[in-house]
Amino acid sequence: MKHTAAQEVPRVLGGAFLLGETPASAVCTPEDLTAEERMMGQVAADFVAQEVLPRLEAIEHQEAGVMVGLLKRAGELGLLGADVPEAHGGLGLRKAASTLLAEPLGAVGSFAVSHGAHTCIGTLPLVYFGTPEQQARYLPRLASGEWLGAYALTEAGSGSDALAAKTTAAGTPDGAYRLNGTKLWITNAGFADLFTVFAKVDGKDFSAFLVERTFPGVSVGPEERKMGIKGSSTRPVHLTDAMVPATNLLGEVGRGQVIAFTILNLGRFKLGAGCVGGAKAALKAATQYAAARQQFGKPIASFGLIQGKLARMAALTFAAESLLYRTAGLLEQALTGAGANREGARRALEEMAVECALAKVFCTEALDAVVDEAVQIFGGYGYSQEYPVERFYRDSRINRIFEGTNEINRLLATGMILKRAAQGRFPLLPALKAVQEAILAPPAPPAPEDGPLAPEAERVRQGRQATLLLAGLAYQKYGDRLGDEQEVLGGLSDLILQLFAAESALLRGARAVASVGPKAAAAADLARAAVAEGVATLEATARRLLPTLAEGDALRSAAAALRKVLRALPPDLVALHRRSAAATLTAGGYPLV
Repeated sequence: MKHTAAQEVPRVLGGAFLLGETPASAVCTPEDLTAEERMMGQVAADFVAQEVLPRLEAIEHQEAGVMVGLLKRAGELGLLGADVPEAHGGLGLRKAASTLLAEPLGAVGSFAVSHGAHTCIGTLPLVYFGTPEQQARYLPRLASGEWLGAYALTEAGSGSDALAAKTTAAGTPDGAYRLNGTKLWITNAGFADLFTVFAKVDGKDFSAFLVERTFPGVSVGPEERKMGIKGSSTRPVHLTDAMVPATNLLGEVGRGQVIAFTILNLGRFKLGAGCVGGAKAALKAATQYAAARQQFGKPIASFGLIQGKLARMAALTFAAESLLYRTAGLLEQALTGAGANREGARRALEEMAVECALAKVFCTEALDAVVDEAVQIFGGYGYSQEYPVERFYRDSRINRIFEGTNEINRLLATGMILKRAAQGRFPLLPALKAVQEAILAPPAPPAPEDGPLAPEAERVRQGRQATLLLAGLAYQKYGDRLGDEQEVLGGLSDLILQLFAAESALLRGARAVASVGPKAAAAADLARAAVAEGVATLEATARRLLPTLAEGDALRSAAAALRKVLRALPPDLVALHRRSAAATLTAGGYPLV
């Protein structure tokens, strides 16, 4: 790992959770939301219950005008402008509040995808990169729902490799651009008024353009036939000598990748909000069904294996929600510290790329696990379209693919940390050295337990040591070639992911216990379960990866070091799950709503 001259350390350091403990008081949690912010969240929840869910069949069959009408109605309620500044007709909410607003929409995957494509990747390029004139012209229309937006990046040969795009933008004598190419899988393409399109100027300079639907040469193809999210519009966008004025160049020529990747960071984070909302909806459906469904003369919710499923679903949802709101708080801190200039905002969002990627991976995979268990609880009925979990199951699968596949996001998270360490922006090597010294030191007497979540805090601390131990072994073996070892990078990313989720759950649980609120006991139990299962997954991943990083005596020494690090005894998960299941059944769903 070669070091360049040290760069300026940002106010908020992305990936800092890997280096040391974070005080519970420093993290953002859902419990920090104000009464006014909760009211906006309730507006979104009521809108879904009263206006979206009653139109579910029409949405699923793409009945003409239904999705557009609902999006425009959302605009009337202020649900399209959460991240748009007030000066341009939006609400200008902080990131935690906009997360709460997006959560309830996850109950209807098709609507959530259409809404997210408009409010996030369809609108935020203008918020962060538009000129004042562009913002004044388009943002009020987008925030109100008068116009709807879309994001056109993907092509047949450029999915994960976005910069391999073939769409071209040729300059004309009057300064305009002539765009040619086809974009695929474009959400909202059937009705969007404004597309953020990426093309290469003169075939080489990757750039972004604001393309109106009515511009000459712009057309769309037929709807794709999809496994899930059937109600969202997904079509190709064709650009055939499409004429785009010079004033509609977004940002600078040759800087399109900055816009694309910055906005994708936010898209990944925002996707997590819909996944958390979807997990809560699936848990609610499964809980209520388990309480009502009778077998052998009693509700299936009384059976231990069903209770274990409900408890694990609740703990996964808790971990995902805790990680998501922690990331929202970090994004807010980073953007606040960056000031009002465009470059500052770009650097702040780039700094949070690790957390945004981890939020995307964890929340999408948590949702998949929750809906899978929901189908199992429903049994044969879960396979029937008469019940909502069949739709939850189909709709959830796409989340691990778009906004960057989970494989790409795993590589991005670990690769970004290694890149910053090599640039002198992330003190990874000192942390690796400290762990090695701690392992070689004589065993210290166990620290006295302090507080109800002290065992969980120790597990997280040990999980961090194990993660750094494996990272050190990987660097010792591969050095600067580590970036070429995808299997190793993916394994390290899984360790980092579980650490981030477990610590986020722990810190939120600690905050809840300190508050002595009515739901403190339920939150503490969910935190205990999330930490226990997260660190267990971390340990299994570490043991699987270890033989790739060492062999012979070195492997035996490394295995002994891992045993020394991960020495905490696990909790009684059966008793823990029974308490969490009881709280879930009493609440009729996620116990912290």
